[in-house]
Amino acid sequence: MSTPFYVSPQQAMADRAEYARKGIARGRSVVVLQYTDGVVFVAENPSRALHKVSEIYDRIAFAAVGKYNEFENLRIGGVRYADLRGYTYHREDVTARGLANVYAQTLGTIFSSAAEKPYEVELIVAEVGRAAEDDQIYRLPHDGSIVDEHGSVAVGGNADTISSYLDQHHRDGMTLAEALKLAVDSLSRDNNGGERALTAEQLEVATLDRTRPQQRKFKRILGRQLSRLLDEPSAEGAGKPDADADADTEGGAGESSGGAGKGSDGKASDSKGAGGKGSTGKAGSGSSGSAKPDASDDADGSSGSKE
Repeated sequence: MSTPFYVSPQQAMADRAEYARKGIARGRSVVVLQYTDGVVFVAENPSRALHKVSEIYDRIAFAAVGKYNEFENLRIGGVRYADLRGYTYHREDVTARGLANVYAQTLGTIFSSAAEKPYEVELIVAEVGRAAEDDQIYRLPHDGSIVDEHGSVAVGGNADTISSYLDQHHRDGMTLAEALKLAVDSLSRDNNGGERALTAEQLEVATLDRTRPQQRKFKRILGRQLSRLLDEPSAEGAGKPDADADADTEGGAGESSGGAGKGSDGKASDSKGAGGKGSTGKAGSGSSGSAKPDASDDADGSSGSKE
């Protein structure tokens, strides 16, 4: 009679943890950051059909890395839990902490069960509060433990390198454009210290925006609105020379028209009046022309959020 093969419980758990960690590390990273008006989710995900960031309830969102079919089952279960609890009690009784506890129990039970393999997923559950100090971010590893995060968190891929970069550069009171740019910079770094370029088509971005008048605070950022936010820092820097150039052009136009007035009438007062009129007329046309792109961009942003 052969002797049964024995593995200590400690070794069995270590092997299961190593198996899950390797599966999670093969996925692309997700970054979650707090900014002045809420929480932003940024994932490297070129797919427009398979989302890694999703809405759970009014103020709660969900992000995950790992095997899609496994974390999609968890997302659906979280939506059902939130809907049932909000309907049975009150919408305000649905919290990120309660949802994180449910996920922790599910992941912990699966991880400790010898009958099935552990889930190769790592989750983030976030809730936006009425003020920045009320925001909640929870990270749930594969073994069902809960980590309360503040400021920024990264999961999947080279999460250690990304988290170190975020800890050094993240600060309180960042605007959405600043937080998004920081997230993209962190995702573009690899373990070897190199960098790669990430475009808007390779990113999945969503926010929990506390300033939205709607009860549901989740909003996806797509298309031209995302491109505009990614280019906003450089656009501000490029706007200053353009403004100076416009001022010089207006002054030059005024002088040239003034010169024309002096040459035709031979009076300095007429030339000043002509120069002032030319400058004023140009400034008025410039301001009316600059208002149109802003209106169209806002329209694109609202249509993108509906999708």
